[in-house]
Amino acid sequence: MYIICLITLSFISPFVQGFGIGSTLYCYRCISTHPGCGTFNWLFHWSQACPEKDDTCVKLIERKGATEVITRDCLSSLKSFRTDIPADHYEGCRPAATDLKLAHYVNNSIKEYDIRRDYYEETTWCFCYFDNRCNSANNLPVSTFLIVSLILISIWKTL
Repeated sequence: MYIICLITLSFISPFVQGFGIGSTLYCYRCISTHPGCGTFNWLFHWSQACPEKDDTCVKLIERKGATEVITRDCLSSLKSFRTDIPADHYEGCRPAATDLKLAHYVNNSIKEYDIRRDYYEETTWCFCYFDNRCNSANNLPVSTFLIVSLILISIWKTL
């Protein structure tokens, strides 16, 4: 019985590691204007490895009236051009930070440029980093390790 469990673990282990369990965090990267990203459908989008080692998956929700734009990406990819990232990057959702220095010395009368980033009425940042592909939806993500361990326990109990 012990040998069968070891054989099962040695067979499943390479497959589990191939799905991104390790030091690299995998996140979905899409914008709600892409098909399957607004109301998320994982069949349309493959997850991608985040570029930095200690990265965070982000789901950015921007609302103006009935219009809602959702962006899913790694935090390190958004840091270069977004200045409204909240200081607290722990799990959960937070409103965007206000940047008082943004467009302070700019005299621009073209509203469409949105240099002050005040077009959207509400901007919410949702962070997660405990599980791969955790920026998919509003529900809590199910850990791959938990699923594999439950399968192994059920196999072990039937033996």
